[in-house]
Amino acid sequence: MTNPLQEKLKGSRLILGSGSPRRKMFLEEMGLDFEVRPKSVEEVYPDHLQGKEISDYLAKLKATPFKAKLQPNEIVITSDTVVWHKGISLAKAANPEEAFDMLKTLSGDWHEVITSVCFTTSDTQKTVNCTTLVKFMEFTEEEINSYIDQCRPFDKAGAYGIQEWIGMIGISEIKGSYTNVVGLPTHLVYKTLMDMVS
Repeated sequence: MTNPLQEKLKGSRLILGSGSPRRKMFLEEMGLDFEVRPKSVEEVYPDHLQGKEISDYLAKLKATPFKAKLQPNEIVITSDTVVWHKGISLAKAANPEEAFDMLKTLSGDWHEVITSVCFTTSDTQKTVNCTTLVKFMEFTEEEINSYIDQCRPFDKAGAYGIQEWIGMIGISEIKGSYTNVVGLPTHLVYKTLMDMVS
């Protein structure tokens, strides 16, 4: 099978500016040729930003180290995911206590998962975002502690991975893109890249 996007990307070099194994997996499953070239930045944003403004800002920020040395045929993809609940951004938990507090807060309620993706070339930059609504069932303290002990979800926004045990047993409803919650809205990545190389 010919991949329409990969055909259009011939002559371009796609770079994933992230060390996330989940984002890497999605690009592979989309049938794209790319290289992984993560660069670290301090993920700090202005206090007044809310929701998708935070993920947009951080996705662009992660592209900053690439800008000066990009070749004309290179496209860098950087991304950030935010869990937004009751006006508060739940970032990555620093320790088990923070993870427990986040999951306890999300228990029995809806929250938003927002992923922004930034596409940077030597002369252009485009940022898109996607929001998915997720509802958790009520968790017992034992369930939360068991998940934290087993999965150590300290590299994930909101201290959980939808593809892990807690997602399988705890998500009662989801409205929107599943891949967005895992960390990359693949439908938007496809459409944006198609538009960029058309």
